[in-house]
Amino acid sequence: MTLTMPWKPNALADLRDCLDLMTADGTVPGGVIAHGTFGTEPGYLASGVVAPECGDARPGPDTVYDVASLTKVLATWPLVGASLMDGFTLDTPARDLLTGVSAEAPGGQVTVRQILSHTSGLRADTRLDQYRNRAEPLAELICAEDLIADPGAGHRYINRGFILLGLALTNYRGRRLDELAAVLWQHLGMTSTTYGPVPRSGQVAPTEQRLTGGPRLWGMPHDDNAALLGGVAGHAGVFTTPADLAAFATHLLSSHSSGGPLGRWLTASMQPQAEIEPGLNRGLAWILADDDRVAYHHGFTGTSLYLAPTTGRYLAICTNAVYHHQDNRTSLAPLRALALKTITDEP
Repeated sequence: MTLTMPWKPNALADLRDCLDLMTADGTVPGGVIAHGTFGTEPGYLASGVVAPECGDARPGPDTVYDVASLTKVLATWPLVGASLMDGFTLDTPARDLLTGVSAEAPGGQVTVRQILSHTSGLRADTRLDQYRNRAEPLAELICAEDLIADPGAGHRYINRGFILLGLALTNYRGRRLDELAAVLWQHLGMTSTTYGPVPRSGQVAPTEQRLTGGPRLWGMPHDDNAALLGGVAGHAGVFTTPADLAAFATHLLSSHSSGGPLGRWLTASMQPQAEIEPGLNRGLAWILADDDRVAYHHGFTGTSLYLAPTTGRYLAICTNAVYHHQDNRTSLAPLRALALKTITDEP
């Protein structure tokens, strides 16, 4: 059983200072960091405003954010874990989980494990717009593309695999991906988590203005490919709140401590599958750090989730950093680096 280790006030103060600085210099309009352990109520550090369009509305636990690629760990990853109890296996080829994919299709041979670990060798650019006006099902189109590497040969972050996995879950379970996810989230008490689009309001954080003078994306998925799929995809499209991310993290860490189903899935997923770079490995969906004792994932819009099962601690970052910057990875790097350092430091 895990002994939870509380957060030190000075560590939280450093995170708050960093978020305040990023708000003050215009890196983000504002944001929220949820923190806690699975045995305590979550705490929240907030700064700035939701966005200028929202007036003086301040971000908080219930502000809704487009979390982009956190969809991979909030929806697709736990649904795969739940499906493993129903005959789904990590080494099942994609073609066995989909209807109409031929045995000769290059992408049909990739396995669930290879997709989750980003070692599938599927085409790296997502570009579903290239399939406009094609009559074939999307899974057939993706699987028909030539591979760029042998499956399992090495790590390369690929969205197409998670899109394919979302389609496989839908076919295998006989329900739409958003319906499957909604049941899961309801069970976990994540009552504000949903696939988009969501109605505009002062509690929904806008993202990017794609065209000068044009409307800002607000309640619509920032990811173009998720938007092409109606907002529902295995790689992106989920909207959630800091409070629901805290609920998700709390459940995972509590289940890990007690040996529950999602906790066992987290344990299995924190076994390294491929090296990303020295000191960082890829597990099943999650990035692994600190000798594989910390699991985390980022979302392109400006979000991150960090879990440390050995200490029972978590951090969730929610910002709409793409409000100002199309590619925010450099601008968010100081906050993300501090979050990783903070959660890996000894309490």
